[in-house]
Amino acid sequence: MQLELTKHDDRLVARLIGELDHHAAAEVRERIDNAVLQQRCRRLTLDFSGLTFMDSSGIGLIMGRYRLMHSCGGTLQIENASQRLETVIRLAGLEKLPIWDETERKKTHETCQ
Repeated sequence: MQLELTKHDDRLVARLIGELDHHAAAEVRERIDNAVLQQRCRRLTLDFSGLTFMDSSGIGLIMGRYRLMHSCGGTLQIENASQRLETVIRLAGLEKLPIWDETERKKTHETCQ
């Protein structure tokens, strides 16, 4: 699992590459949280364009980062999730959270109907 962190103004983009399972999740969580808190980011984007697999640890990662950003008055956004990852996220009930940009939200909403 690779994690690329890039900061743009008050936005941190975390690009996940590879497989996100319970072995990788703890380190990814720690690195993202430290970057958000140290750099005082108001917006966090999880870019799943390089993610090939995600188990329930990924759902925990999303929920935890959502709570972190919400508690800091910030926002979380998911981008570039594959259809398979969207299905996992949707089945976990996370499609109702305000974490999708408009293009992703529309695509996810259409899939749910």
